[in-house]
Amino acid sequence: MKLYSINTGYFKLDGGAMFGVVPKSIWNKINPSDENNLCSWALRCLLIEDGNRLILVDNGNGDKQDAKFFSHYHLHGDDTLDKSLAKYGFHRDDITDAFLTHLHFDHCGGSISREGDRLVPTFKNATYWSNKEHWDWAVHPNDREKASFLKENILPIEESGQLKFIDVTGSKDDKLGETSFTQNFSVRFVSGHTEKMMLPQISYKDKTIVYMADLLPSQGHIPLPYVMAYDMFPLTTLHEKKSFLKEAMDGDYILLFEHDPVHECCNLQQTERGIRPKDFFKLSEI
Repeated sequence: MKLYSINTGYFKLDGGAMFGVVPKSIWNKINPSDENNLCSWALRCLLIEDGNRLILVDNGNGDKQDAKFFSHYHLHGDDTLDKSLAKYGFHRDDITDAFLTHLHFDHCGGSISREGDRLVPTFKNATYWSNKEHWDWAVHPNDREKASFLKENILPIEESGQLKFIDVTGSKDDKLGETSFTQNFSVRFVSGHTEKMMLPQISYKDKTIVYMADLLPSQGHIPLPYVMAYDMFPLTTLHEKKSFLKEAMDGDYILLFEHDPVHECCNLQQTERGIRPKDFFKLSEI
């Protein structure tokens, strides 16, 4: 098995929305904002080469939306999905599995591409993976979340015939629900940010690596009260974070951040202020 960090660029989101009830005087030291209160965030995906499978976890914003849409999110940086795949000798047609942690546009927008007037799967040879509970949540969205669930990112996946669902195992006590995807890749389910978001947990070089998606978008979200205003159920997120962070610290897990603009990975340690990052490093350094 080999793991690759796939950078698809950066975008901007409101710092207050990203840090919830935490005051700007505090969060601005973590990720300084511009004059419009916007902070830069990474769109970092994960590529897993596992035998004859090439699994891409999430795929960024894509490029099919119009200029008005992208004007709200200020995409920047030189990285693209195709350039980052090519860096490691791969092409989008090599992807066998497109694993979607959840269906918010910044995680699945690259799933579908525009060819003239047609919307077609970006990864024509891949199976697209979601789960039934989250899929139903996304195609029948609540009024608060529907701006993040764009039909043009979602419905063409089903129409293509390339969609499959992962079985959901319910949470039990304080342990997050978990199910197997491949021999070295299990899936954890969390529902504070959105219903049944999936976190890949990977056994790699005798280490446990967890791709954090939007449970912990960045290392700045490790302190317990640092919960995004985007989360549908903040107290559920708080419970999920508290349970996971203790397990991750005790097990010396490596956390891989999807949105941290500076740090790819860290492990954890106990401090007087609670669980905090210990060491920062790149995925390639593991």
